[in-house]
Amino acid sequence: MRAAYYEKQGPAHEVFQVGEVPRPEPGPDEVRVKVAVSGVHVGDVGKRRGYWGSTMTFPRVVPHGDGAGIVDAVGTNVSPTRVGDRVWVYLAQSYRPFGTAAEYVVVPAAHAVHLPDEVDLEQAAIVGIPGITGHRAVFASGPVEGKTVLITGPLGGVGRAALAVARRGGATVIATVRHSAQIDEVKAAGAHHVISLDTEDPVAQIKTIAPDGVDRVAEIDLAGNAQFDVEILKYNGVIATYATSDPEAPLPYWQLAFKNITVQHLSNDDFPEEANDQAARDLTAALAAGDLAYPIAERFTLDQTAEAQDAAERTGAAGRVIITL
Repeated sequence: MRAAYYEKQGPAHEVFQVGEVPRPEPGPDEVRVKVAVSGVHVGDVGKRRGYWGSTMTFPRVVPHGDGAGIVDAVGTNVSPTRVGDRVWVYLAQSYRPFGTAAEYVVVPAAHAVHLPDEVDLEQAAIVGIPGITGHRAVFASGPVEGKTVLITGPLGGVGRAALAVARRGGATVIATVRHSAQIDEVKAAGAHHVISLDTEDPVAQIKTIAPDGVDRVAEIDLAGNAQFDVEILKYNGVIATYATSDPEAPLPYWQLAFKNITVQHLSNDDFPEEANDQAARDLTAALAAGDLAYPIAERFTLDQTAEAQDAAERTGAAGRVIITL
């Protein structure tokens, strides 16, 4: 079968190869999926480039954790009725050498999630890494019904999922954007209230919505927004952060401490399995209901995997990047 792969870390056009590799066989508790669409995420780029101190633990890596397709084989302990199942997959390349940039991929059966017929395969292929991260950023401290949740970066892959699941979970959802021109798009994505940071006194605007402060913040930039978060969070609030613009930046420790604010650091590869399972159920329901939808910025073929990863670095809030097989 054909796959894209690299055998050393580095720039995409220097390290990627596309060619024939052995077709994987499912082991115990695994399924094999014939891939229709491979989702490309900035985290896949980071692994290939060696960002965040990551190294290659396998001699050859087929990238991409996310994708969608049809189950075509199962291992022992998996019901044969799963063959033919339409699924989306996540964490395909987490602690494993073989992701979805290939004609077939093998994943743990629990990481191949049944997909209703009404959900488009392209949408399903890009929900995994960002969607589960967004879900965890909202729910890591428990249910949100009746609470106020603020989401930063609401037009990114993680932010859109966080908007959808927070609203479906019964929260009052506030989002912040950099420019007023983004307000309508973010409201359409699910926010009840959108505050533009280029307007006068955004903190005061948030406090008119949540006079006692917000309960939780799903944070895309801990370094850049920590001071802002302190000001708008209530006592005993939570910052759930999955990224930062400066990993070495100091935090306003005493201000966080005096308000008993919890800071949760999130990394998608290592969430508890029960959290992944719940996220998978909730995200599938959000996709099926039309509450979660991603704009697709660019589409590529398997032979264009290097170009696809380059695009994933630059598209950002403009939309997701996919490879069709």
